[in-house]
Amino acid sequence: MRRLINTVRQSFRISVQNIITNKMRSFLTMLGIIIGVAAVIGLITLVQNATSSILGQFSELGAGTLSVSAPGTAMKSGLTDADLQTIMEVPGVRGVSPQVSGATAAVYDARVYENVSVTGRNELYFAYNDVIESGRGLNASEMNGSINVCIIDQDFLKNIFKGGEALGKRVRLNGAEYLVVGVQKKDNSIFAAYSDRSSLDGSVIIPYKNALTMSWSKNVTSLDIYVEDGVSNAEVEERLRETLDKIYNHTENAFQVMNMDSLMDTMNSVSSMLSTMLGGIAGIALVVGGIGIMNMMLVSVSERTKEIGLRKALGAEPSRIQTQFLLEAVILSVFGGMIGVGLGCLIAFVGARLMDTSFAISPSAIALGLGFSAAVGIIFGWAPARRASRLNPIDALRAE
Repeated sequence: MRRLINTVRQSFRISVQNIITNKMRSFLTMLGIIIGVAAVIGLITLVQNATSSILGQFSELGAGTLSVSAPGTAMKSGLTDADLQTIMEVPGVRGVSPQVSGATAAVYDARVYENVSVTGRNELYFAYNDVIESGRGLNASEMNGSINVCIIDQDFLKNIFKGGEALGKRVRLNGAEYLVVGVQKKDNSIFAAYSDRSSLDGSVIIPYKNALTMSWSKNVTSLDIYVEDGVSNAEVEERLRETLDKIYNHTENAFQVMNMDSLMDTMNSVSSMLSTMLGGIAGIALVVGGIGIMNMMLVSVSERTKEIGLRKALGAEPSRIQTQFLLEAVILSVFGGMIGVGLGCLIAFVGARLMDTSFAISPSAIALGLGFSAAVGIIFGWAPARRASRLNPIDALRAE
């Protein structure tokens, strides 16, 4: 056992010395491995970080939530208060939050602001979503349609109130005076990031019945369903569909139900597929790097033919010569892989900062990169090493 360790140690030392002697050639040989591993680490880590960030936001928005769009039919448009109460009684449902969207003009300090987005909500939206920065959300007593209160967003605060104090002030929306009772937090979700809001002066949330009146509508066509803790979204979705079918007399295309859990499962599948594809593409670079290692080792065998012949003539076993050349190939490959890991992490870090996503090193990607680089060294170094071990010592000593 000690003899084997000494043999490997000596072969390792000779291999390192040969790599150092040919610095430029060794570096160019490792370059393919470095690029391949950096690509594997960088691309897979970027995809995983971006996907985790997106799924995290979906989870925050959609954990225990179903979204319903119910335009209805020609005979029955939207959902009435009685329908909302029926939905509220579905087993597993802990809350129903209508959503009414529209646009209006705002008047403040004798100035008219034409482009203001209006969303109607009820008190449950604020109970289940942490969206208030200052002030308060809406409460149940304000849902009868006769109380004019509103919650403004950061754009409204900046563009209309010029960044000053807003709570307790009054602004006219669609000709009616509204009291500002709350200010929303800045929306950092992916939906806000990819929404063009440059033309808007701001957004407000008002009681949903006020929004229905403002939009000349009677019924709600969009709502969020909050699911009780410990109850499967899929179970509640099935019961909800049955209830909506009864409400609309089983008319097709009268409503749509979106389950965020299903959407997240789909995104996870797409992410896994994308990571696999990127890993395969980056693996091509590793194969090219392996071919470079094989070429370099074949050249090294040719250059050191006399050395090999002399060592065999002095009694060196073929297995020892093969081990030395194989170690040289593995050292080149693994060392290149380690440099590639560092470069790949740097690429992923810079990419995460540019994309404004979280950064986390992927252990699986690092293991894949290093494992692949070691495998490349063994696979592509084996043939040159075997060729060196099988040289005839007499022919080797005669070689020029």
